Amino acid sequence: MISCFPFRWLHGCWLLLALALPIASHAQALRVQVRDSLRHEALIGASVVVPGTGIGAATDATGTAVLSPAPAAGTRLRITALGYQPRFVAAPAVGEALTLLLASGGVEIAEEVLVTATRTNSRIEDLPTRVEVLGAEEMEEESSIKPASIASLFGDIAGTQIQPTSPTTGNLDLRLQGLPGQYTQILRDGVPLYGGFAGSFGLLTVPPLDLRQVELIKGSNSTLYGGGAIAGLVNLVSKTPTLGTPQYAASFNQTSLRETDLNGFAARRGARWGYSLYAGLVRQKEKDVDGDGFVDVPRVGNVNLHPRLFFYPNGHSQVALGYTGTLESRRAGDAEVLKKGFDPVSGHVFFVDNTSLRNTADLLYTNDALAGGRLTVKGTITDFVRDVNSNTNAFTAYQTTYYTEASYLHAAGPRHTVVVGLNVNGEQLASFNRSATPLRSPYTYHTLGAFAQDDWRVLPRLSLQASLRLDHHNQYGTFVLPRLALLYKASAAVTARLNGGLGYRAPVPYINSLDERDYPLVKALQGVQAETSFGLNGDVNYQRTFDGFDEPLVLSVNQSFFYTRLSNPLVLSGLGFAGPFQANYLTWQNAAAPLSTRGLETYVRLRADETELYLGYVFTDARRQYDAANPHLPLAARHKFAAVGLVEFTEAFSAGLEASYIGQQYLSDGRTAPGYPLFAALLRYHVGRFTFALNGENLADYRQTRREKVVLAPFDSPVFRELWAPVEGRVVNLSLTWRWAAR
Repeated sequence: MISCFPFRWLHGCWLLLALALPIASHAQALRVQVRDSLRHEALIGASVVVPGTGIGAATDATGTAVLSPAPAAGTRLRITALGYQPRFVAAPAVGEALTLLLASGGVEIAEEVLVTATRTNSRIEDLPTRVEVLGAEEMEEESSIKPASIASLFGDIAGTQIQPTSPTTGNLDLRLQGLPGQYTQILRDGVPLYGGFAGSFGLLTVPPLDLRQVELIKGSNSTLYGGGAIAGLVNLVSKTPTLGTPQYAASFNQTSLRETDLNGFAARRGARWGYSLYAGLVRQKEKDVDGDGFVDVPRVGNVNLHPRLFFYPNGHSQVALGYTGTLESRRAGDAEVLKKGFDPVSGHVFFVDNTSLRNTADLLYTNDALAGGRLTVKGTITDFVRDVNSNTNAFTAYQTTYYTEASYLHAAGPRHTVVVGLNVNGEQLASFNRSATPLRSPYTYHTLGAFAQDDWRVLPRLSLQASLRLDHHNQYGTFVLPRLALLYKASAAVTARLNGGLGYRAPVPYINSLDERDYPLVKALQGVQAETSFGLNGDVNYQRTFDGFDEPLVLSVNQSFFYTRLSNPLVLSGLGFAGPFQANYLTWQNAAAPLSTRGLETYVRLRADETELYLGYVFTDARRQYDAANPHLPLAARHKFAAVGLVEFTEAFSAGLEASYIGQQYLSDGRTAPGYPLFAALLRYHVGRFTFALNGENLADYRQTRREKVVLAPFDSPVFRELWAPVEGRVVNLSLTWRWAAR
């Protein structure tokens, strides 16, 4: 017995040692738990790595990753997850666990699109509100086709209509669901960008190279950002720097209409600081396309600058300070006058000269881990000056607009995501006139708003978004704006949405469709009320992925409807331009009966990687109930077809075709304009870091001037017909783009 004791003792020691080894090994491992910063839900599949070493692990079903052996205290760790902003942190002391919160909104990934316009940074598939997103690929393509602006982007979407408004300046409106452009709100990074007089040439001065994506929400959305979004809103999302991935791009473009574009973009981010910078130049020479002696394409000179500076105090907050400056000159009129430097020539005197300067400063602060939620504070101020000169009169005005907002987003349990906020915005318009005008005194608007929104997961397949806004306008009173949106996921392939809400729009004296020579004739706003609206939208969407191909084939089919009723619509009464110093003043008045639009929209999309086919159709019935003689809303196409095909033959070479048909439009005098087709084609070739693009727009050279004269006598101060079709005709451009990004 005694002789066996040492053996048994030794055997027990080995047994204890064997049991202790895994315990000791486990104690030397680092456990990292990764959660969503808002809902505090575990993130499955997030990566936790030690950069440059190959050491790393993915989180399991509990959101936990285990690094074994544990890295030394202070070692730099990188944590990433699909659709979330990456974080870099220092490893804790050995034996300590680590819990990290990731904020949504990381680098865009094709399979998952995050929408920012709805304030929740949600996946597009989970939103009760229907949102259409034009992403990085569309921005890259557009920068090769129309590098100076994003206006033509919307021509490819069936539910939108790009409407030319001026044969002299080339200005245009973006019409949603049949309504004129003043009923669509334009945002830049979630902040209202243009409005009233400052909306002039808005989309024509936004370059695609500076954008990450464009978000389009149709229907009443005044609850989200205040008055103005009656037909819908467009949110332009700027590019931002990515940690460890510097980005540089430059492009050169030349068109057959003698337009030259130079654009450049750079972005870089370190652990604490980052920047982005866009700079662009546009030079467009005037051109008389139809040979009638009057310019159809204006002479344009444009300089655009957009620098932003980013500061990251820690892993869950950032500060962004930006500036946007745009200086532009647009000159048109009698071709002979422009050739002579605006000196009158015998029998040739008509000209219009627009010079505009826009300066915008903006500030954004976000904190994604404040009391379990996200705090966002943002503000912007814009000063816009436009000087209009013609051979008959002169007009200069400036508009100052500002917007400030503080909002807080919080996940109240697993089923509710609540956002509340306050905002103050306003604008001031004043004119400095060298000719007689009734609008000498400025107007000043201030609006104080409060809003709340709850995204409620009622059932696993049913979501409800309820929102309420209360706005008080210093001139037009108080507006209560409720809105409801429903999302029902009938199956993995079929979803249905229904949403409706109220909206309003405060009157302003100037809109895009107004002739510049009429500006001095517009009377000050007196005795008018704000326009109010009710809007209803719904859609059913089917999406299915087919495997068995080289790339998965994704089929999407969407059927939607829309209805908007606009009460107290503002109409402009008077005879319009009547010549210099004549008192044919124009007055805004509320109509006695409402305006309404309704319609159906259908699209089908097939996509396999970079190869895509899109077919869309929209029917619009827009009526003015206050005009019994001409009840149809002018320039709202009743039918529109759109087709887009893009084929990637190799990784280097791709080609695209676009076709659309703009149906019959009613004119202000009750006549109808014929429908017309538009065709476009694109060839792109990639070699190394360079992309060559050859693009043709309006290849059939359809022009309104082929059907009728647009410029009518007297030619020293002409009258223009309403524009229902393009006047610039066929355009071919060749572009070269250089891109570089660190891997």
